[in-house]
Amino acid sequence: MSKSDRVITAGPGCCVPAEEIRWSFGPSGGPGGQHANRANTRVEAELDLAVVRGIDEDVRVRLVTRLGSTIRVTVDRYRSQARNRERALGEIEKRIRDALVEPTLRRATRPARGANERRLETKRRRGARKAERRGEWN
Repeated sequence: MSKSDRVITAGPGCCVPAEEIRWSFGPSGGPGGQHANRANTRVEAELDLAVVRGIDEDVRVRLVTRLGSTIRVTVDRYRSQARNRERALGEIEKRIRDALVEPTLRRATRPARGANERRLETKRRRGARKAERRGEWN
């Protein structure tokens, strides 16, 4: 599979071709001597969600609301540009997938009767212990 064939899929209604990503490269920095200073292994990937192909409109609105209009990822973990590119694609895919997950709403519940009784019993014991300490100091 070539780079242009890669597709970022993050669920139904979201199938983005990898060619939509803007790439830039630079030296990774940090220690490493001549290799780190000369090799452009740091990868910066940018995906503009407002104009990208392959996303349904309702999905696009949800993504832009949660992530903003652009997703930027910088990876310089590996010494290889190719591995950093793959990791950046994976990170973009993960962010999109996480943004599309609907959070489950918490339903408010009351404490159970047993939990309430245990709490009150603990309070009674603690109060009794403190009452014992209040005796005469002779």
